[in-house]
Amino acid sequence: MAGGWAKDGAVQEQIDISVQDAVEHVRSRIPRGDSLLNCEECDAQIPEARREAIRGVRLCINCQSDIESSEKSQSNYNRRGSKDSQLR
Repeated sequence: MAGGWAKDGAVQEQIDISVQDAVEHVRSRIPRGDSLLNCEECDAQIPEARREAIRGVRLCINCQSDIESSEKSQSNYNRRGSKDSQLR
């Protein structure tokens, strides 16, 4: 049941869009191509085991960890929001 200006199923539609956006974001970050021998950020040598395990790897473990930890601090807030929720 929808209330106000929202149509039936609007909440599920918003959830589906949020999930789809998250999946597209993760897929866009999958490395592609040949792995680098040295890290793009610090120029440290990337171990062979890492290059074989992750196709297209571009960063060493330390730089990758730094990037991932800084991304975790960002909010996962749904910024799309429906027009109805913005008017409240």
